[in-house]
Amino acid sequence: MKHMRYSLFLVLVLVLLAVVPVLTAQDMMYNEAPMLAEQVEAGELPPVEERVPAEPLVVEPIDEIGIYSDPAWSLADRTWNLGLRGTGDGANLTRHIAYEGLVRWDPEWTEVIPNVAKSWEANEDGTEYTFFLREGMKWSDGEPFTANDILFWYEAHATNTEASPAPPNWMVTGGEVGTVEAIDDYTVKFTFAAPNGLFLQRLATPDGLAILQYPQHYAEQFHPDYNPDGIDALMEEAGVETWVDLWELKVSGDGNWSTPQPQLWAWVLENGYTADAVQLTAVRNPYYFKVDPEGNQYPYIDYVQWDVGADTETLVLKALNGEIDFQDRHISALSNKAVFFDNQEAGDYTFAETIPSSMNTATISFNLTHEDPVMREVFQNQDFRIAMSHAINRQEIIDLIYVGQGEPYQLAPRPSSPFYNEQLAKQYTEYDPELANQLLDDAGYGERDADGYRLGPDGERISFAVDVIPTLMPEQVDVIELVVGYWQAVGIDAQMNVIERTLFYERKESNAHDVGVWGGDGGLDVVLEPRWYFPYSNESIFGELWQYWYNGDPRGEEPIEPIQQQMDLYNELKATADPAAQADLMNEILQIAADNFWAMGITLPAPGYTIRKNNFMNTPASYPNAWLYPHPGPTNTFQYYIVGS
Repeated sequence: MKHMRYSLFLVLVLVLLAVVPVLTAQDMMYNEAPMLAEQVEAGELPPVEERVPAEPLVVEPIDEIGIYSDPAWSLADRTWNLGLRGTGDGANLTRHIAYEGLVRWDPEWTEVIPNVAKSWEANEDGTEYTFFLREGMKWSDGEPFTANDILFWYEAHATNTEASPAPPNWMVTGGEVGTVEAIDDYTVKFTFAAPNGLFLQRLATPDGLAILQYPQHYAEQFHPDYNPDGIDALMEEAGVETWVDLWELKVSGDGNWSTPQPQLWAWVLENGYTADAVQLTAVRNPYYFKVDPEGNQYPYIDYVQWDVGADTETLVLKALNGEIDFQDRHISALSNKAVFFDNQEAGDYTFAETIPSSMNTATISFNLTHEDPVMREVFQNQDFRIAMSHAINRQEIIDLIYVGQGEPYQLAPRPSSPFYNEQLAKQYTEYDPELANQLLDDAGYGERDADGYRLGPDGERISFAVDVIPTLMPEQVDVIELVVGYWQAVGIDAQMNVIERTLFYERKESNAHDVGVWGGDGGLDVVLEPRWYFPYSNESIFGELWQYWYNGDPRGEEPIEPIQQQMDLYNELKATADPAAQADLMNEILQIAADNFWAMGITLPAPGYTIRKNNFMNTPASYPNAWLYPHPGPTNTFQYYIVGS
């Protein structure tokens, strides 16, 4: 896979990158799905020519022009069937239906290309970005989408300190929040006090999607600045105590999933993703703004439907039975691949390859900002963390859990990355329990209680919980079961705490966790995803209070000096438009991470796989697996199609 380029903002340029040449409504005849044609004939929808913008985005399919779902087919043949795990799996929805920003990644993850914005201009120093929208574009309910909707996001949410305690960090440069101006209905300008060298790339990641998820005509009713007389009645009706609770429920954050609302996506939700949901369905958006080269309005498939499963095993069984059309998330553990391989003919499916951007199968983060001062002292002791790493038998984990695939690895860029740092990647990965015991003794934890567990500086047993989510990467539970055993063997009373994802987030966001386990993002997308290299975002589980401070959240706490140094370097990186200077600064950040060993990993992930039904077409044979490239979204899921049975 090619590496991402970071030079899009270097010169003033009017970007007119389309997947194929721009066509207008006067240049081509449009076609639509049969289910929409029926609604037009019944007078329920305007003709397709009035629903698409004047300059729709024309996207070349992966393999061939697809076919629409036929209303005469069974519902299953008109539906992309998937699975969700529990109630905290909203990222799966982002990946499959909601990847629609002003710009987007191309399928190869090599550059930023137009999307909702048909083009843009940027000045030389990266302080001004002007986006040109598509005239006549509409929300899924047929209401006009304009630059005023983006301005509404900025004023009602992003810079409203009640709705959003801190503005998006990618909107802040030079210590100031950037401004947004609607020049006219189809032109919007972002201005920054200092260069924002990564702005376009951020807009192409899930970070930038929120800009387009606040339709003013719908959302303003839930905001006191726009509906002062009616807000109390809506709060009472919803059973919430504050307007912010109402806003989160109906509009922002998980409100995108729990409350169906107008969107710009290819499919829009018919029902809410709520705690009692057992199935979630999205239906095609009749006003979607993309077409294929023959004028067929996307998407080809009528519905997307997720079963909200209770356990991973259920999803695996559904995939084996041929009841999942195209999915890797939750089911593609390496331990399952042999079973999937043997069952291909019976399940009528095949495989696609996923190329991990992740650099670790399991990140282990001691909470260095723990509320308990004793636990904080222990966890901030670098020799303690080094001892804990040497106590882990990574090769045994690789052999038992990952069927021999992978290599011992810490939290570091992948070997194929230009940012690879061997010290950061390989230090303290040797299994050496004798050294671990010696380090713990030398760190001052040599005294033990009657059960053989080591005592902390307060004379009490060093005991803590390791939070792990069974639905994120199911094999992590098996990994952590081994890890706590290794730690107990050197006298540390670690206990595995298997919890649901929503509770996991609640604990870490309130800084109530001891140790958290997650996936290893940032192996290839190093500059854009530095969460494990310094406390950059709320996913930096090892330093929640420090990342709050960095992001201007009042819950924050001033970090220790090496962390502040990393933050200063990253701010300098964001403020330069020189790729070479960015690389030098990132390497400095990584070296500080290597010297301080903030958190630890287990193994370098091997390539993954996706299950694909044999009648599910226009899917890639291979594609990146990443959050900042929220797979499979950038592969243009709207051009997938099904051959009816």
